[in-house]
Amino acid sequence: MVRILGRANSINVQKVMWLAAEIGLDIERFDVGGAFGGNDTPEYLAKNPSGKIPTMEDGDFVLWESNSIVRYLAEKYGSSPWYPALVEDRYRASQWMDHYIATHHPSMTTIFYNLIRMTPEERDDKVVAKCVETLSGAWAVVDRHLAENEFLTGTAPTMGDVPMGCAAYRWHTLDIERPDLPHLRRWYEALASRSAFKEHVMLPLT
Repeated sequence: MVRILGRANSINVQKVMWLAAEIGLDIERFDVGGAFGGNDTPEYLAKNPSGKIPTMEDGDFVLWESNSIVRYLAEKYGSSPWYPALVEDRYRASQWMDHYIATHHPSMTTIFYNLIRMTPEERDDKVVAKCVETLSGAWAVVDRHLAENEFLTGTAPTMGDVPMGCAAYRWHTLDIERPDLPHLRRWYEALASRSAFKEHVMLPLT
């Protein structure tokens, strides 16, 4: 059985657990990181020298970095549409996964930590406002793409929708002022109607 080391409230663990549920893969998850600790032990660092979560164990094979784990599980255990049949579509999906990390993740993380993990006295409202402004432009790019595409890679969700989909839940849930992006909201609501998304992604923000 595939094992995932990482706490359920981590967005990076949520990516993996959501994808696994969609492809029908039974995964055993263990609470590691955050309040649970355990990710700074010699045993854990021998598996994942970054000390971050998640870490995947598939028999003797160990893999870390959430997007890489999503790609691996989709390819080894999934099928179309989650692992696209056409190589061109696989790379389009991978493109959106990388785009999220490069363009959205830094500002999303800053907003999340300020509004959820920090006390009101610790927050930097100017930094939050700047990140919201940056992300409004970044999400507008996604909105324009979704004006002509049902999902990020065509007519069905793929592994390419996973990182951005997890972030979209936080974007639409955090107490911030968001621009009206109707195509983004339509896509997000389509994901939010899926039982696996509800179970593994739409968790309390902590």
